[in-house]
Amino acid sequence: MKTILKIIFVSSIIFLSCTTPKTEKHESLPEVQFAIKEIEKAKISQQNSENFPAIEFLLDTISLKTEAYRIQTSKNKIVIFGGDNKGMMYGGLEVAEQIKLNNLIKDTKGEPFIKKRAIKFNIPLDSRTPSYDDSGDAAQKNILNMWDWNFWTTFFDEMAIHRYNAITFWNPHPFPSMIKLEEYPDIALEDVCTTTLTPVGKENEWGDPQLVTSNVMDNLKVVKKITIDEKIIFWQKLMRYAKERGIDTYFITWNICPNSVATPMEPYYKTFGINIKNEKPGKYGITHQMDNPKTIAYHREAVKQFLVTYPDLKGIGVTAGEHMPKKWEGEYNREQWLWESFGLGILDAKKEQPDRKIDFIHRVWHSDMEQIMKYWGEYPDSFEVSFKYAKARLYSSPTPNFADEHIKTMKTYDLDSWWNLRNDDIFVYRWGDPDYVRTFLNNFPKERTAAYQLGSDGYVWGKEFISKHQELSGQLEIKKHWYNFMLWGRLGYNNQLDQTFFIKKLSSKFPGIDSKLLYKTWQEASKIVPQVNTFHWRNWDHMWSVEACIARPALGGFREVTDFIDNPTMSGSNIINPSSFAKATIANEKINEITPLQIVNRLNTHAISSRNGIKKLQEQSIDNQELSVLLDDILAMGYLGQYYAKKIEAAVALAFYTETKQISYKNNAITYLEEALEHWKAYTHISEKNYSPQMLARTNKLDWSQLIQYVKQDITIARNF
Repeated sequence: MKTILKIIFVSSIIFLSCTTPKTEKHESLPEVQFAIKEIEKAKISQQNSENFPAIEFLLDTISLKTEAYRIQTSKNKIVIFGGDNKGMMYGGLEVAEQIKLNNLIKDTKGEPFIKKRAIKFNIPLDSRTPSYDDSGDAAQKNILNMWDWNFWTTFFDEMAIHRYNAITFWNPHPFPSMIKLEEYPDIALEDVCTTTLTPVGKENEWGDPQLVTSNVMDNLKVVKKITIDEKIIFWQKLMRYAKERGIDTYFITWNICPNSVATPMEPYYKTFGINIKNEKPGKYGITHQMDNPKTIAYHREAVKQFLVTYPDLKGIGVTAGEHMPKKWEGEYNREQWLWESFGLGILDAKKEQPDRKIDFIHRVWHSDMEQIMKYWGEYPDSFEVSFKYAKARLYSSPTPNFADEHIKTMKTYDLDSWWNLRNDDIFVYRWGDPDYVRTFLNNFPKERTAAYQLGSDGYVWGKEFISKHQELSGQLEIKKHWYNFMLWGRLGYNNQLDQTFFIKKLSSKFPGIDSKLLYKTWQEASKIVPQVNTFHWRNWDHMWSVEACIARPALGGFREVTDFIDNPTMSGSNIINPSSFAKATIANEKINEITPLQIVNRLNTHAISSRNGIKKLQEQSIDNQELSVLLDDILAMGYLGQYYAKKIEAAVALAFYTETKQISYKNNAITYLEEALEHWKAYTHISEKNYSPQMLARTNKLDWSQLIQYVKQDITIARNF
């Protein structure tokens, strides 16, 4: 009969001293308890768990850094040393993983490669206090989930397992949904509301992003009955739970957006709030105007009370956003407003909690570093900036150069940056290229890196809502995209994890599959989107959805073949676009750049390799719904890659036709686009097998069948070119 070995937990603090070391019990620490639970789960998954010796947890603050650990094995016991509570937890999670992957424990050391590893989460608290742009299905279908305790405990557990240690919640104006103010009693919002409106993809149908419009406020429905006091208790408990998983909590705002407080904007509002003439004052005379003293006073009090209400809130951040004038000289400016509202509000909170340290994150967006430091240079606690490291294209190049000037400026003021990693590319399909992530993180300037935060602006990473399979429907996105989230978290903590490790993770997740082949096949397919993005470069989220080949309607909607002829390529990519390529070739000029036809060859190589790999994998016995859909995702990416390859080839042919008027080029373009149509149909067939269409907040509807008409129209465009 097999016996289950008990794990004994002993803890002590080691001091560099001649006195007897002080001993304390730590077995009740939540971080350690979480590691214990994961170890127990790993033991149960093994058949010979009784062979593992006893395990001890020791706190060593002398030889280990923050979040670092050391695992020391001997015949009779395993000792996990941690530099702090997080270090002990990570050491315990490492032991659990070694048990599960190897069924044995080895001496191991670990310490963070990057200090702060965060998830950026645009959080739609309520239709009255929305996130950045909630006019997509992802936000509307997740508002209620933001008030679900089980959702968040699972989410934070997964974050800890993937070694994330921070979460930044992004909301233009969270205060009415999260605090109550004695001087402003009518501002606190009871209950949770959504809107009865259904997004249909009209330009600015719900007004400018960040701001609540009157049509939304006139069409509310209550989806959860809850008092403001219950909301406060919920978030207090939630922040404490995150802390117990080693996760620091931050809230970051856009400005000025006093949603549910100032008078709502009119529908289809298309200018900045600060330019509204004769704006009717909202509650307590508060408006969107920066120089309104009532607006300043309200924000200052709200910031103070927000911090006082949530003692586990690690920090707060701001965006000097689109709704503030950009002038600096001779006028009341945006940095002065931010200091007099947020800055002084923080100092007010510190007066009530004098031992409190409050991290501050200032986004460098529509602002000026000299002005930022003029007001914030003497901030008493940690002060760091934030920058869109790859603009909105996380999946483009692992070595973007957009932050070069920002890095130089930071050196002037001795600042460190949070790198904002905006994934506005891949929402549906499962992605996984460890080498890309490792190279990307290695490219950060280590001496100026405070953190990175992974997330989106137009998508809410709550629960998935488009799966057609009952087993996967409603799955947390962090579980659906577990491999992607794992790559960014684990490689952020340990950048040396290699192919062998990830192959073992795949083997553990999907027993019986050829995990080496799955690793390679998945990686090949995952190279397609970055390759397309670097060739067809579009800076921001509303400009381009690579999964759908669309931009928002005001920017032309579907990206036609003619858009691929002279669209810019990514800065620093050394790629030449079709128009320049045709002109240089005809002029017999030497071309040193990567040509469009080389991009075509790369896309075809990745696509064919991934499709061939899937064919072999699908020949194996698969009795796992998640694995089956994953293989379809990879196959879909292969067809999408071949669609873009043919479209780029057609763009090249049309570029040559423009220069030469030789009909053969035009005919070739038509043939390429007819072949592209067949690839899109295959992409559609596989996608619709597993997923329903959805409205994307920033670029309109992703509906594969509907888009076929535009793919066909490309052929007509070529014929009439």
